[in-house]
Amino acid sequence: MQFSEQWLRALCNPPLNSEELCHLLTMAGLEVEEVEAVAPPFTSVVVAQIVSFEKHPNADKLRVCRVDVGRGELLQIVCGAPNVVEGMKAPCAMVGAKLPGFEIKPAKLRGMESFGMMCSADELGMSQDHDGLLVLPADAPVGASIREYLALDDKKITIKLTPNRADCLSLAGVARELAALTGTPATLTAPLDVAVSHAQQRSVVLDAPEACPRYCGRIFTGVNAKAATPDWMKARLERCGVRSISAVVDITNYVMLELGQPLHAFDNAKLSGAIHVRWPQAGEKLTLLNGQEIEPAANMLLIADEARALALAGVMGGEDTGVSDDTTEIFLESAFFQPDAIVGRARALNFSSDASHRYERGVDFELAQRAMARASQLIVEICGAAAGPVVEAASAVHLPQRKAVNFRPDRARKVLGFEVSDEAMLASLSRLGMCTANAGAALQVIPPSYRFDIEIEEDLIEEVARVYGYDNIQPLPPKGPAMMLASTEATRPVHRLRRQLAAQDYQEVISYAFVEEAWERDFAGNVDPVKLANPIASQMSVMRSSLVGGLVGALSANQRRRASRVRLFEVGRCFAKDAAGLPVSGYSQPVRVAGLAWGPAAPEQWGQTSRRVDFYDVKRDVELLLGGRAEFVADKHPAFHPGRSAAVKVDGTVTGFMGELHPALVQRYDLVSAPVLFELDLEQVLAAGVPSFAELPRHPAVMRDLALVVGNTVTADVLLSVLRSAATGIVREVAVFDVYSGKGIEPDQKSIALRVMLQHAERTLEETEIDNAMRTLISAAERELGGRLRA
Repeated sequence: MQFSEQWLRALCNPPLNSEELCHLLTMAGLEVEEVEAVAPPFTSVVVAQIVSFEKHPNADKLRVCRVDVGRGELLQIVCGAPNVVEGMKAPCAMVGAKLPGFEIKPAKLRGMESFGMMCSADELGMSQDHDGLLVLPADAPVGASIREYLALDDKKITIKLTPNRADCLSLAGVARELAALTGTPATLTAPLDVAVSHAQQRSVVLDAPEACPRYCGRIFTGVNAKAATPDWMKARLERCGVRSISAVVDITNYVMLELGQPLHAFDNAKLSGAIHVRWPQAGEKLTLLNGQEIEPAANMLLIADEARALALAGVMGGEDTGVSDDTTEIFLESAFFQPDAIVGRARALNFSSDASHRYERGVDFELAQRAMARASQLIVEICGAAAGPVVEAASAVHLPQRKAVNFRPDRARKVLGFEVSDEAMLASLSRLGMCTANAGAALQVIPPSYRFDIEIEEDLIEEVARVYGYDNIQPLPPKGPAMMLASTEATRPVHRLRRQLAAQDYQEVISYAFVEEAWERDFAGNVDPVKLANPIASQMSVMRSSLVGGLVGALSANQRRRASRVRLFEVGRCFAKDAAGLPVSGYSQPVRVAGLAWGPAAPEQWGQTSRRVDFYDVKRDVELLLGGRAEFVADKHPAFHPGRSAAVKVDGTVTGFMGELHPALVQRYDLVSAPVLFELDLEQVLAAGVPSFAELPRHPAVMRDLALVVGNTVTADVLLSVLRSAATGIVREVAVFDVYSGKGIEPDQKSIALRVMLQHAERTLEETEIDNAMRTLISAAERELGGRLRA
């Protein structure tokens, strides 16, 4: 909302300069968005009167004027304005005056001396009007400073209001706030209604009282619609961003800006019978004041007479019954419409209006009579009209009720976090126009009719804080016992996991949790994902249940930009419907860590032959991530190659999957070649533990090689598990270094060569105990897996 600072100060004038005033409003929740001067700085411009003029002897479009500037001596000024007439008053810039962009000096124009310049509104920076001189009223005092006479030191203030503060969409509302914040009294006297001069009236019928519970109407006769709008009203309207149209329309706009009540004037001669507030009839049409012909929807409230629809209630009047220069009788409307009956109606028709902006946020339901009285004063005074009786139709049952809100000062202090006395709280609420009554340890507070936003105790606590002043709240440090909690190194924090992956040459990415539905089918095999009720884009319609899709999408983007080597990881939350399918807790939201590797296994270099990253490169990364406790079991996953994927287990529990991307998905998503990926449950990864310290043995280790022949179905991982379980205390490590099948080995068998490291922490090993340990390993392989020692 934009308004004139001087108009506001006419209603409430606290001892604050403009900057302090704007800061106070902003800190009270009425954010000042812009402050603009009514006119730029200029000096030595006065009210002048053109006493006489004559045609310039050397120029057809110039006139030589004799101008009275109140100095006793007439000035000769050459002027080219087309609207110069004898006796008119206009601004005159004296010699030495500094106007926006230039300075006035004595000059010769086509041979005639000129001592000053007569000014247009454009030359003073007041508006874009440069058609002629700025015409001043006949009673303007000659010689007076134009800045003082036109109040050009005024400022236009624009405040940005939240939807709940519709009570401040008027000068009276802002003045009420300013009075409450500063303690300066506001001049908001109720207007006295004019005398009733005739008996003409129209009855009002509320056919839709649930949408319009109060409607006031009044007939004015003898209206001079051509009457000039007073300059003071024009100036205030203009500084509020409203264009002057005609006296009657300007009055309705002025009252709306002053009090916050939208009004509408109908040409009374064009009305027929009683006024009805009703819902539209089938096939009914209406042409609005903006020239738009509409067929109102069933939920669009109408103002109508006995014959036709007249206006779209609370939004805009109809073109056929609008006030024109020929109007001599008007029917003035002042009504209260429920916000739910107005909200969205103008937007549905692709326009907006000042009235709908206010009604859909909430207008004071007690304001209609007061606004009618104020408008009546101005119409009688400016247009010379005679007022008839006010007709009011109201439905008390449907009018809003101001219910008392329970307010506990002790709880308010607890919520606010600072001390405010009960008396100060009571004073703050009283200054905001709220009625209070004691109710034991609490107060019963009844909000005024214009405060629709006060409904619960927290609303009142906020009001106390606003009036107290956020700037006055002292910054107090929090107080509480500080405890140093014990931490353990048994689990790793997630930031350490991120550092470890970065050290393994992966780069972290963050992708959207909203993904395409096709991603869920392709990368997670999820045909029933969590769908969004209101997706931000069509390709982001479901919640992800896997991080694989985001990594593949990032790889695709990198490949399009000619990246030759990509290694990515992401830690993020996934979302899926759990097996229970309960309406409240029917979702699981695990956090997972996933990685992707594509391209050469190592950056291009002279010391190593380039090769593509493979399953075993990423397997090593996963093993490091899980502290060597990972177990890999061949398994299938919808996103991975059927023969190049595995389930990752820790302590026998599946914690995730890894493998090469499925060839069909490589082709479907236009990838150059298949990446290798892994996805693990973060909680199990963090709980996998960290290495523990052990003293290094002082004595040398003994190495023995062992070749065992086992069936082709026996994996190296199973063999190692059996040998490690059977190993005696001196066996430090068993590792595979070769796998052979072919000549000398049965077709359904293979030879696995292992290196065994044996060592004692405190002494040198004897050959006998070494041989016993090796026999124990061979026996375990024979017994558990049917293996044999290769000859």
